[in-house]
Amino acid sequence: MLNKRQLLKTTLTAAIAAALTTGALAQDKPLKVGVTAGPHAQIFEQVKKIAEKDGLKIQIVEFSDYVQPNAALAAGDLDANSYQHKPYLDNQIKDRGYKFVPVGYTVNFPIGIYSKKVKSLKDLPEGARVGIPNDPTNGGRVLLVLQDQGLIKLKPEVGLRATPLDVVNNPKKLRFVELDAAQLPRSLDDLDASAINTNYALSAGLNPGKDAIAQESAKSPYVNLIAVREADKDKPWVAKLVKAYQSPEIRQFIQTEFKGSVLAGF
Repeated sequence: MLNKRQLLKTTLTAAIAAALTTGALAQDKPLKVGVTAGPHAQIFEQVKKIAEKDGLKIQIVEFSDYVQPNAALAAGDLDANSYQHKPYLDNQIKDRGYKFVPVGYTVNFPIGIYSKKVKSLKDLPEGARVGIPNDPTNGGRVLLVLQDQGLIKLKPEVGLRATPLDVVNNPKKLRFVELDAAQLPRSLDDLDASAINTNYALSAGLNPGKDAIAQESAKSPYVNLIAVREADKDKPWVAKLVKAYQSPEIRQFIQTEFKGSVLAGF
């Protein structure tokens, strides 16, 4: 039989535990995950359902450009984001000093070149105006595609960070028009061709498999990822989030929904 001191101790312990539990539940807010509109948002709607089965609540926050999801993550307005590949993340970390880390791979969107004026790259006229993304990694990515297609030659040492200034041979005298990636689908009426990221192409009603006149190789370093703040990388919810994304159900959804225009990168 418990004496009064033991009984009091037991009661206090139970009360503290109850208070802590109540407090934890009160602070149990959904994880805010930033995505760009289109495939990233579509996929995360499915991830959300799977994560909930594991006790993880997610609130999806959509953005219309590539800059704001990282700014929001740095400001603490998001817990994670899922929309960028590692070269872009590395460039953002270098330029803006973000303390982010990648925690899991997601999907690969082979970038395509589209045109309403020509049926193939070889038909581009001399002096053709070609739209490319104005961020360093995606712009360089497109220039590498054009080099692979034999239209230009770049300085050999520039690698993934190529810019139009690194073009050393340009027989067709192509003129590069640098635009925000989200604006490139709208440029097709005005330019001879434009390179468009797959998520924006799909949102604009373009079919990468049918409409692109050239496309990046599937074997590229541009697999997308989930990013979090360095301080959060070892928190239990991170592993649960990655597990939900990299599940067989999500792989199947990607294959069925996008029919090869988006590839699972995990």
